[in-house]
Amino acid sequence: MSSEIEPVESTLVANGLGHHVLEWSAPGATRTVLCCHGYLDVGASWHLVAQHLVRAGRRVVAFDFRGHGGTEWVKAGGYYHFADYVFDLSDLAALVAPDGFDLVGHSMGGTVSAMFAGLRPPGLRKLVLAEGLGPPESPPEHLPDRINEWIHGVRKVRATTPRPLADLDDAVRRLRSQHVDLDGTLARWVAERSTRRDADGRLFFAFDPLHRTRSPLPFRVDQFRALLARIEAPTLYVSGETGFKTGDEASRLSAIPSVSQREIPGVGHMMHWLAPEALAREILAHLG
Repeated sequence: MSSEIEPVESTLVANGLGHHVLEWSAPGATRTVLCCHGYLDVGASWHLVAQHLVRAGRRVVAFDFRGHGGTEWVKAGGYYHFADYVFDLSDLAALVAPDGFDLVGHSMGGTVSAMFAGLRPPGLRKLVLAEGLGPPESPPEHLPDRINEWIHGVRKVRATTPRPLADLDDAVRRLRSQHVDLDGTLARWVAERSTRRDADGRLFFAFDPLHRTRSPLPFRVDQFRALLARIEAPTLYVSGETGFKTGDEASRLSAIPSVSQREIPGVGHMMHWLAPEALAREILAHLG
C-alpha cells in the first residue's frame, strides 16, 4: 500500500490540545482539502484518497481528532463531546488553511464537519459528507439511564488496566473481525496506522479507551437539523451502496439548503479504505 506521495507530519495546538496533523502536497498545489476521520479512525486513513486529490492539484490536510491516533487525550475529568470536536476543527481550520478550504468528513467526522459548516465559518468553500449525518436519535426520556450508564462506564474504564495487543497480526485480526471487507494487505496497512506503542513497547490501538463508553447526551436531530439548515456551502453527500443509513436520512438531508447525492456501488461504510479512487473522483467533481 505504499505511494510516492507521503505526508509531512506535525503537531499543532488547537483548543488547548496538541493535534497530530498530516499534509499531502505537491509543487504547485492549489486549494486545501481538509479531511476529518471517523470514530476510532485516524487522519492517516485518508492517505489513499489523498493520492488522487494531490495528483489533481489539491493540498490535502488531515488530523487525528482528540483522543485518537497521535493527538492528545483529554485530561482527567474531561470527556469527548461533539461540541469539543467542532471547537477543535474550528481552531485547526484557521491554522492550516487561513486562506480558505474545502471540507470532507467521514462518519463521525462528517457529523462534526456538518455541525461546523452550520456555523458558517469564514473560508469554507464546499462541503463533502461521506456517510456523516449523525447517529440514530435517542429519545429524551432515555437521558437518566444514559447518564447513569455513562458514569458506570467511565468508572469502569478508569479502574481497568488496558490489555495490549499481542502483535500487529493481532491488530489485523481484530480489524478484520469488525470490517469483514478488509483484505489482509489493506488490514495490515490500516493496523500500522491505527496502533501505537507505549513507553514499554507494548502495542495498543491508538485511541483513548473512554471512547468505548457512550456519551451521556442523547443525539438530538432537531438541534442537528438547525445546524444543517444554516449550511451555506454547496454540499455533496456520498454514501456506499451497502453503507450506514439512519431511518430518517432523507429528512436530515432535506434540511441542507444546497445538497446533491452520490452513491458508490459495491462498497460499504468504509469507502475511503475500500474505494478511495471512486470517493476521490466524487470529491473532485463536486469541488470543481
